[in-house]
Amino acid sequence: MSSQNARLETGGFVPFYRSYTKTWIHAVATAGLTAFGTLTIVHRWFAALALASYVVPPIVLYLRHGRNDDRADADRGASTPERDESPTESEPESDTPKSESNHAEPESEPSGSSRAEPDATDTRDALESPPSSDDDGESIAADGTADAAVRDAREKPEPESEREWHAVEAPTDATLRDAAVAAADDTAESSAAYAVGDGGIVLADDGDEWTTVLEDGPAAGGNDLRGVDATADGAAVWIAGDSGAVGRIDAETGRHTDFTAPEDITDNWLGVAVGGASGAETVLLINGSGAVLRGTYGADGDGRALEWTGPEKPGSGSSLSGVAFADDAVGYCCDTNDGVFETTDGGESFDRVGLEGADGTLTDVATAGRDDCLVSADDGVVHRYDGPTWTPERVADDALTGLARREERAMACAADGAVHERAGGAAGWKRTDTDAAGALLAVSLGAARAVAVGEDGTIVARG
Repeated sequence: MSSQNARLETGGFVPFYRSYTKTWIHAVATAGLTAFGTLTIVHRWFAALALASYVVPPIVLYLRHGRNDDRADADRGASTPERDESPTESEPESDTPKSESNHAEPESEPSGSSRAEPDATDTRDALESPPSSDDDGESIAADGTADAAVRDAREKPEPESEREWHAVEAPTDATLRDAAVAAADDTAESSAAYAVGDGGIVLADDGDEWTTVLEDGPAAGGNDLRGVDATADGAAVWIAGDSGAVGRIDAETGRHTDFTAPEDITDNWLGVAVGGASGAETVLLINGSGAVLRGTYGADGDGRALEWTGPEKPGSGSSLSGVAFADDAVGYCCDTNDGVFETTDGGESFDRVGLEGADGTLTDVATAGRDDCLVSADDGVVHRYDGPTWTPERVADDALTGLARREERAMACAADGAVHERAGGAAGWKRTDTDAAGALLAVSLGAARAVAVGEDGTIVARG
């Protein structure tokens, strides 16, 4: 029996209506009943349309279908007796050649003399959905479309935002406190990632494996490192940490230059931000006294020169907890007393832009440009700045320890080992549980990869 005849059984209105409720026309009629019924709040005459949309279709189809079946039965009774009846109750094949029919059906299914009746053909074409499979009733056409979609999904590379986080074996079990993805362009092959941590450890990964660049810091003093950032072209990396530790690493050669204790300052540097490309670098260092030290590194007549200015305190003196550059001019820093400060001249001066009334202590800052700043807090909230307005966004229940931005995308890592991501400015935050062995303390986001680091040498990566 064809799928069409199975849907519209004959032998009375009740069997017909039972089969009719399984067709798409019944679904449309039901939708019409609901839609017009809802509109009765506008005008009560919509109730008549609601009833008509539900009642008229089965009556019309029953009258037409029953009449066409009677004609088909009469035609079959007048047909030649040489035709064999199928043991599966399929109707005898029509004398009309298949090439002249409006649609093709499997040979084991009936063509029926109803094909010679235009009304019956039109009615059944309108009702008939693609043939059902024997197992689950889904159409062959739908299966083909689904198979094609699966093949396309397998052939197309998965978007970076949907790749899974995975744990990475690190050559240390020291706590890693900051990370930076140094990407020259949008390909994973051209980007490297760096991580720094306790004991002065500096790790690097060019996409193959993580290796140790420095074991005990830029001055070989074994002081803990707390910050790392890369130039815009990824050609140089700056590191900073306790007892005034500061250093610069050439990404191509791996060689480092020690600049520890700039301006004879041996304070603990809690973070570092770099603006500009290699050879035209602006460096900001922050400390626990709320001060920012600004450095410029570039070429002069005799080679390379590094000059420091400051330190200056943009706020009240509370400990600064995060610093970030969007480019060589625009940057932000935040402190532990709800202070967020903006620079538009490469760190020569700062203006306070917020924040008021935050319940948690600010932990990190990230930016994609002027009037576009995110600040994380240890109560799981991210505060978004879009010019004059600050908007809090609940991201997690646990403390957010690190924050990263790249264009519209943002990431935050948490003490429970989770990473939270937002694909765009209007999108919500999505949580991903990583297999991190310890708490995550920092995250960095590149075009083709992302890295988060934390306690006990924990590194999780994506891309």
